[in-house]
Amino acid sequence: MTSTGPFGSSPPRLSARTAMLWTRDLAKVHHADGSAVRALRGVDLCVARGEFVAVTGPSGAGKSTLLHLLAGLERPSGGEIWLDGQRVDGLGEARWAVLRRRHIGFVFQFFNLVSNMTVADNVELPALLSGASPRQARARREALLAELGLVAKAGASPSQLSGGEQQRVALARAVVNRPSVLLTDEPTGSLDSRSARDVLRLLERLHGDGQTILLVTHDARVASLADRVVNLFDGVVADDAAVEVVPRAPATALADVIELNG
Repeated sequence: MTSTGPFGSSPPRLSARTAMLWTRDLAKVHHADGSAVRALRGVDLCVARGEFVAVTGPSGAGKSTLLHLLAGLERPSGGEIWLDGQRVDGLGEARWAVLRRRHIGFVFQFFNLVSNMTVADNVELPALLSGASPRQARARREALLAELGLVAKAGASPSQLSGGEQQRVALARAVVNRPSVLLTDEPTGSLDSRSARDVLRLLERLHGDGQTILLVTHDARVASLADRVVNLFDGVVADDAAVEVVPRAPATALADVIELNG
C-alpha cells in the first residue's frame, strides 16, 4: 500500500516493508574552483522503521554528504528522498527546518553544541522550538540527563565537559523530540574508547526501544553493531548486507567489539 501526505503524492511501492528513509538515484555535485566533483552518483537506499543501518566507506566516498542530504542540510543535484512515506527533496528551507525539529535527530562528529548555553539549555532548546511547553521540555531534559549520568553537569557550559560528555549531550539534544529517525555522523570518531562505549551503549538502547538509526562510520567494529552495513565507494553503493549476528553475553558485547584504543 502507498500513502498520501502533506508533502505530495505517494511514494513508489517498496518491497514488503514501509521505509522510514528511502532514496532513489540520489546524486550530489559539488562545484569548487570552476570544477565539478560528483560526491554521490545515484544512491538507492531503503531504511525500514526501527532499523539500525551503518554506512561505511573510505574518506571521500560520500558518507557525510549522504547524511547531510537526508537531513536537509544540503540539497541534492538529482534523485529523490522520502522520509516516513513523504517526498521531501523538493522542500524549501523553512519546511526542512520544521522536519529537523520534529522528525530528524542529527548528531555531528564534533558535537556542535551552543557554546554560550548551559547543558540544560542545549538539550531543552529543540523541544521548546518544536512547541513543547517549558515544563515538558524540562521534564524531557531531566529524564535524558539522568539516564546519561549528566544531571550534575546541567548547569555547565560545553567547554567544561569532556569530549564524551559533550557527545552524550549532543545525543540527548538529538533525541529530545523523539525523532522519527536519528542520523549520526562518526559519533565515536573523536572519542577515547571509554567514551565511545558509553555513546554506543546509548545508541543500542535507543535502537532496542525502536529508534530508527542511520550511522556513518569509518570503523568496521562500530558498524558491526548495526542490523545492516551499506558500503559506499566513489559515491555509489558498493555493498549492502545484513550483519551476521553472533550470540554473546550482553554485558560483554560492546567490550568485545569496541576496543578503539587497543
